[in-house]
Amino acid sequence: STFELAQRIKDKLALNSDADPANDVPIQYVFSYGSASIPLFSPQYQRGYERSIGEAQAIMPQISGTPIAPASQLQDPNLQIAQISALWEAGLIDCLSIQTTGANAFTKIVGDVMASGIPVFTVGVESNGNELTNFTQISYKEGRQAAQIVADWIASSGNAVTRFAVSGGDPTQNWAQGRMQGFIDGITELVPGATFANDATSALATSYDPAATYDAYKAFLLGNPDVQVIENVDIGAEHATRAIKDSELAGKVWSLGWNVSKGQLDGVEEGVQIVALDQRWGDQAAFGAGACADFLQNGVIRPNTQELLPVTAENVAEARADFESIMGTN
Repeated sequence: STFELAQRIKDKLALNSDADPANDVPIQYVFSYGSASIPLFSPQYQRGYERSIGEAQAIMPQISGTPIAPASQLQDPNLQIAQISALWEAGLIDCLSIQTTGANAFTKIVGDVMASGIPVFTVGVESNGNELTNFTQISYKEGRQAAQIVADWIASSGNAVTRFAVSGGDPTQNWAQGRMQGFIDGITELVPGATFANDATSALATSYDPAATYDAYKAFLLGNPDVQVIENVDIGAEHATRAIKDSELAGKVWSLGWNVSKGQLDGVEEGVQIVALDQRWGDQAAFGAGACADFLQNGVIRPNTQELLPVTAENVAEARADFESIMGTN
């Protein structure tokens, strides 16, 4: 397909390229993300956005930023789209980045905004939209990467592990399905005799609420005493780790999960959690501002270079220092 920048944005860029800074006008960058109140996720996204504006202004001094997100702890793509539409229809977006929550949830709004001559980038999970760049990991490959890490850990630790389970806050999401299926396929290939207590269609749904997630894992461990490794595909692995310890199963059952939290870092240090797979949320949130500045100032479309950072016993101390710096707790 082709893309042509809206004339009103071209006019702004022409004014900003004038030698007289008195003619400069703001370039309005908008960043839409899924929720302003999800534990761990939201503050890391907010901080990533905050640092991105200065980085973008080093490329294009006239760029200004506006973050928008639903207040609810549950991600609401319809509300995200309504928030985007309100600013777009008011002519208040010159460049847009969207943290998507599903492969198809934002396809139409991305297409409509791009068709109006506004550059759009997406971050977070895979997207079927027609954006300039989708900055994210590929969920199935993430699951395969997790499987390789766990298989290597089994070989190096000498633990006789063959029984696995998969879980997540909302296992129906496309990214959750990809991570689970990639993990199942990888473990099945790499670990002799491996079996699963469930699969991507019957995964344990834990919710995103810490107390409910902990209770779900406690009940699951009680009902599935043969499970030895539990994969969580989002932010809940720390609660699986806590349930394992409280059930006096440390050294018999292990967890792994995505993202970084104090609880997950503690679990990795204690040897109860095998790995925490850091999606680098801050980098996702920071991508759009720099990408917009680079595109509008230099005509450059930044590629997808997003990669997971596995946090294991070998690098957990460094990861903790980085986490504390990001969260402002050091």
